Amino acid sequence: MRFPPLSPRDVRWAPVVGMGLEHLSLSATPSGVVARSAVIGERKAASFGAFYEIHLSAGWQVERFRIETAGGARLSLSQDGPGRWTADDGTNRADLDGCIDIDLAGTPFTNTLPIRRLDGQLTTPTELRMLYVPFDTFEPLVDAQRYTELSPHLYRYEAMDGTFAADLPVDEDGLVIDYPTLFRRV
Repeated sequence: MRFPPLSPRDVRWAPVVGMGLEHLSLSATPSGVVARSAVIGERKAASFGAFYEIHLSAGWQVERFRIETAGGARLSLSQDGPGRWTADDGTNRADLDGCIDIDLAGTPFTNTLPIRRLDGQLTTPTELRMLYVPFDTFEPLVDAQRYTELSPHLYRYEAMDGTFAADLPVDEDGLVIDYPTLFRRV
């Protein structure tokens, strides 16, 4: 294991282009990690405000997450088995089957999830089915992504459709420091 156990901490990111800010608080619990964050920003010329909370196992696997917009829209899903998602009302989301990790478009934090969960296993390119939540619609969908460890503190992210790639430097906890063209740590 390359990453040490998580110590409670707060981290902030700002978008490279446009207005916005994210404030993330991470805390260790007896069973894992909880991430709570407030994000304000712009996406496709529309402004948004959102709060998200992600509960992770000790191995950094998403157990459940919730996103709520300032306007009151809400998305809440939990895994009742690896890659099997259920809505709050008990509805199985079969359309999301096979997605272990989540990728919330408005934050670089969720890039940390596969990096920490697969700690030491990304030395060869690894393809993942991600539960992706765009911040313009907040409607979850499946997105194919690839992660590769380039060095102990540098990871390559690639969209499998070839539309985007970025080399992501991370700190000692696996948190993104700089996300070229999208976010920077402040």
